[in-house]
Amino acid sequence: MASKIHIDIVSAEEEIYSGEASMVFAPGEMGELGIAPQHTPLMTRLKPGAVRVQTEDAEELSFYVSGGMLEVQPHIVTVLADTARRAADIDEAAAMQAKERAEQALQDKASEIDIARAQAELAEAIAQLRALESLRKNLKR
Repeated sequence: MASKIHIDIVSAEEEIYSGEASMVFAPGEMGELGIAPQHTPLMTRLKPGAVRVQTEDAEELSFYVSGGMLEVQPHIVTVLADTARRAADIDEAAAMQAKERAEQALQDKASEIDIARAQAELAEAIAQLRALESLRKNLKR
């Protein structure tokens, strides 16, 4: 019997994914986390990026999260995301436009609050684009 772990990915709006996995990768605040079955319990904040789920049949699913919390127990992983969506559902054109707007706002340097907001928007747009890139790489396999 293959070793597995249950994962739930939930946003403020809805449950995005619930299922079994052989491995989970998440963008932790201090770096990328790899979570295998029977992982040591932990809780950490997530930064914007891609959560990747390797299913038992070696398929890799990609999800974008804008941040949130990650809870790991030996047999279950819970992602509580501010915003989450399947990488395939990301609007690439909208993400590119958001990235360009944020870069322009950083060049304009209006105020410190505007700069902080633009930096956050830029990080989110880049994370969405990276999640799409990860999805495309997996489709080419």
